[in-house]
Amino acid sequence: MTSKPATAQHLRDLARLRRVRDRIDREYAQPLDVDALARGANMSAGHLSRQFRLAYGESPYAYLMTRRIERAMTLLRRGDLSVTEVCFAVGCASLGTFSTRFTELVGMPPSAYRRAAADATVGMSPCVAKQVTRPVRNREASA
Repeated sequence: MTSKPATAQHLRDLARLRRVRDRIDREYAQPLDVDALARGANMSAGHLSRQFRLAYGESPYAYLMTRRIERAMTLLRRGDLSVTEVCFAVGCASLGTFSTRFTELVGMPPSAYRRAAADATVGMSPCVAKQVTRPVRNREASA
């Protein structure tokens, strides 16, 4: 049986993890790393990573990159920015890392996505377009 102090601590930890996730959602384009997120939550980087994975099913870094790729998909569909401009606009510092991660999550390189998605969401409301075009990790797609 779990004691009340342990349950209260668990709830406080979940609240801190939620604040970390909210910070990632808000500041995805800023230079964020696990150490900075952990400092903001008064946790060690290792503890934050373990607890975040338990709570949300992925590491803070993977969650951050997913948010960045989702935003990149939106910018690429607009078609008015180059892939390099999109890379830096979403907070990635390396075009190579951005392209690799984009391809892993979306299943095609950003330049191919930009060409293919140019007219894919015409006429859709933004909330529907976001849901339809949300990236799915390759390992999840096969399940």
